[in-house]
Formats: sequence, structure tokens, C-alpha cells
Amino acid sequence: MSMNTTPSGERPHIGFFGLRNAGKSSVVNAVTGQALSLVSEVKGTTTDPVQRAMELLPAGPVVIIDTPGMDDEGALGEQRVQRALRTLDKTDVAVLVVDAAVGLREADRDLLRLFEEKQVPSLTVYNKADLVEPAPAAGEGELYVSAQTGAGIWELKERIARLAKKSDPQRQLVADLLSPGDLVVLVVPIDSAAPKGRLILPQQQTIRDVLEAHAAAVVTGVEELPETLRSLGKKPRLVITDSQAFGPVNKLVPGDIPLTSFSILMARYKGGLLGAVRGAARLDALKDGDTVLISEGCTHHRQCEDIGTVKLPRWITEYTGKQVNFAFTSGGEFPQDLSPYALVVHCGGCMLNEREMQSRGKKAAASGVPFTNYGIAIAQLHGILRRSLEPFPGILRELPAPR
Repeated sequence: MSMNTTPSGERPHIGFFGLRNAGKSSVVNAVTGQALSLVSEVKGTTTDPVQRAMELLPAGPVVIIDTPGMDDEGALGEQRVQRALRTLDKTDVAVLVVDAAVGLREADRDLLRLFEEKQVPSLTVYNKADLVEPAPAAGEGELYVSAQTGAGIWELKERIARLAKKSDPQRQLVADLLSPGDLVVLVVPIDSAAPKGRLILPQQQTIRDVLEAHAAAVVTGVEELPETLRSLGKKPRLVITDSQAFGPVNKLVPGDIPLTSFSILMARYKGGLLGAVRGAARLDALKDGDTVLISEGCTHHRQCEDIGTVKLPRWITEYTGKQVNFAFTSGGEFPQDLSPYALVVHCGGCMLNEREMQSRGKKAAASGVPFTNYGIAIAQLHGILRRSLEPFPGILRELPAPR
């Protein structure tokens, strides 16, 4: 996957924070070499987080986020501050921009404490260093720069790159389950909801990961699966299916061939598989009047048989036999208070970075609400959760023994 096509969910997210008129947007523009943010002497020019995926040397592909001033005023200003704070949920590296001529203020210190509380690696950047020459000696995790003259900007980019590299876990989607020469069958239904002319992102990523393991990927549809399996010269190491096809694929794949789904692989990849497995147990305890939140990390045109808004509610209703209510969110929209819900069923999160996915899971845990994902929930609803977890023995041991 080339750098210019790296999905946003795979890029380190670099957030720039600070008070109004610290020159935050000027620093962002100097770092990116682009007019990413509007710059003005008027306080509060940046009114909403500005986000862009781009190449940032020497870091590589990143997402840059410029946030509103954290001292914005009034009712609307408070909303802007809250949006900026929510940006921390997906920030891998935080850059605090301080006016060097003013120095660190208590609101800046509050932000630094918040970075530490959320365990976000951070760097404090004193902008307008040209106004306080000679610049004071920088302490640990500090740097003096001038967006006006460009002084210190390249060092800032190098510091960001080092922090981004430290925050980027070395993860594999499926390659660590494979050996060179293994054969993997990917079951990819093509239906009305499938994007025209391309595969969805988890399918693309899985194929790439299989190839990087020096294994072979065979892609087929549900109807073609039996003939595909018969035509292979050896038994597949693994069959991976779109979760929506779990039911029929489970019947078509012999029991001695491990079976899982793209969504389950994504849950493991984002660091939330065990929690999702535990959260799926709530499906057996739903009561009349409970509300289930179904959340997707991206926005797309809804089809008549949409997985999130149509199929999952139908399957959950049929499985539980209860009068369950459903609520829906998509994209960056996610409730801060999850207490009204009995369960959160989230998509695989391919468009969200690991930090944001884990942040959503932590919010659910803080509210005492179980959190699971599409693949795990669908496997539970079809009675094949244990089978779908066979490729992950450590997770499988967390399930109750079969009756």
C-alpha cells in the first residue's frame, strides 16, 4: 500500500492544541507547508477541528488536526472547546502550541495534565520565538519555533515523526496466523451494498497482509465457495468471510477448516477482540424496552439491506424474541454518555484509528455498557461464535465451556 493511499485509520493522528492567538494555525501551516488553516489576528479564527490526511516528511502518511482555541468563550465557544477535547480521543501525538511571548498559562497546564491522563504522547511548542530572542533554553519535551521565520520548524517535524513512530504499534491483521505457503480463502459477497468497482477496505487490507505473510489468497463469492474449495489442491489454512454471510458460509466450510470474519480480524487488529467477545454475551440478556446502539465509523449511502440499520436489527430481534429499540450513529458521531443503552454494537472500525476505537470501548466500559462489534455479534446470533474464534485460542479460552 503506497503512502498516498494509506487509509486514515492507518495513519498517526497529530493534533495541535492551544489557546487562541498562540499561533497554533500558523504552526500547523508551517509544519505542513500548506495553508491548511485560516490565519488571522482575530481570536477564534479556527472554529472547528480541521483535519486532513497528508504526507509529512519525515513522518510519512499522517492525519493533521488543527483544533479551536481551548479558551474560546460563550455558549458556542464552549461547544467548540468540547469538540476540540473530543479530538483527543483519536490523537496519537498532541502538540501544545504556546505563545512564547506570554509563556505557559494555567489553561496550558490543564491541557498537559489532560494529555498525561489520556496517555497521549505530547510536545510543547513555544511559537513566536523570534519575539523573545534569545529564546530561553527548552526543557524536556519542549521546543522554541517561529512560524513567521521558519526557525525550528524542521526540528519540530522530526520530533513529531519520532513520537508518531513510538505511538504506532506493530500490528498484523492476519499475517501472524499464517506461515509461508499457506492458502487463505476470502469469501466476498457482491451485493447491492458493495462499492462499485472495488473491495471494501478490510478486504483489501487482508489480501495485502496475506501476501506479506508469503501466503496465497483466493477470493470467491458465497455461491462459488463449494466449487472453489473442491478445486483447491490442499486444505486452506483459514477461511475469512464477510460477517453478513456467516450463516451460509458456516454450512459450506468443513468443520476442520478454521473460519472467521473480516470484522473479527479488525476487532483484534484494533485491540478490542476480547472486550467484544465479552460484550456479545449481553445479546442473551436483552429485555423488552432495551435500546441497542449500532454505530459505524464511516458514513455511506444506505442501501435497502444495509447491515447496520436493517440486517442487524432484524437478526437481533429474531434472536432475542424481545421488543428491542435501536439507535444509530455514524462517522465521527458517537455519544459521550452511553448509559441509555443496554449494548453497543460497533462496526470493525476500519476508518477509525486504534486510539479512537479503544476510546469508544472505554467510554462504554465507563458507563457500564457492554461493547461488541458486528462480526462477533453476528457470529453469536448465528450460533457460531466459538467456531469463529478457533483461530485465536487465547480468546477462545475466555468463552464459557459449551453445554
